[in-house]
Amino acid sequence: MVHMSMKHRVVFLERGTLPPETVVRPFSFAHDYEVYEHTPADEVVQRAGEATILIVNKTRLNADVLAQLSRLRHIAVAATGTDNIDLDYCCQHGISVSHIVGYAKNTVPEHTFALILTLRRSILAYHRSVAEGRWGQSGQFCYFDYPVHDLSGSTIGIIGEGALGQSVADIARGFGMKILFAAHKGAEGMGPLYTPFETVLEASDVLTLHCPLLPSTRGLIGAAEFERMARRPLLINTARGGLVDEAALADALRNGKIAGAGFDVATTEPLPEDHPFMALMDRPDFILTPHVAWSSRAATQALTEQLLDNIERFVGGEAYKRVA
Repeated sequence: MVHMSMKHRVVFLERGTLPPETVVRPFSFAHDYEVYEHTPADEVVQRAGEATILIVNKTRLNADVLAQLSRLRHIAVAATGTDNIDLDYCCQHGISVSHIVGYAKNTVPEHTFALILTLRRSILAYHRSVAEGRWGQSGQFCYFDYPVHDLSGSTIGIIGEGALGQSVADIARGFGMKILFAAHKGAEGMGPLYTPFETVLEASDVLTLHCPLLPSTRGLIGAAEFERMARRPLLINTARGGLVDEAALADALRNGKIAGAGFDVATTEPLPEDHPFMALMDRPDFILTPHVAWSSRAATQALTEQLLDNIERFVGGEAYKRVA
């Protein structure tokens, strides 16, 4: 209970990363609470300077920034990923860090399959063509301008074997798909449940990414990997943007090395105007959603409850979802 006796200053730098309807219940401990919808990088230190507890989502907290937050004792991340925080600095300076786990086991896999089905059955392409008058011009009850493929009997390669990857596999089994779990690129001795990374690239009709962004996974899919995709798969990324070389993906799509791509994430969010994805937006074989796979109402409320519980447990000296 070492933290309970002090009055905390809690600063939420990114309330706008949660939907407005999400309920943020009051804290039970003595505190001052300051909330910002969005915090530019050059205002982080000014706003967080007196915080003992800081709530962030994607705000970058490197060593230079953290060194200026002398009162900070805990960072509560309103997300699973923590690559935006210098965890080594936090460990060395007594700043604990909590994150969120398990909240998206339904929403992200469902979004993943929404992208897969839309691309696999050319739904976006057909919708656009109907809007442009093609159906009326066809002179018959249907037309066959775009390919339609079943999922049953096809192979899905899942890179990432955690809760989300396993949930994706559960859905895939319902469609009658063959499932391959990929070992990380270059990994050895992963056991019989895993298929070598290169084999998964070559054998999959759908590739979907569900792994964290780490030094070992950054740039996991690039030009060399696209060359190995013998079956011209769909590539789905609802994980993190840095996993894929985005310029190489654009080239692979234009050159027919993959059948389509469905992304919910990008290396830079929101996209700058010169991002390679911006030139793909009119293609029927490319779908980009704005990092919303995680954001069903049920999931965001579950995330918020876990976020608040982590903070309450930190203050009370209890165990919580700690990463540093």
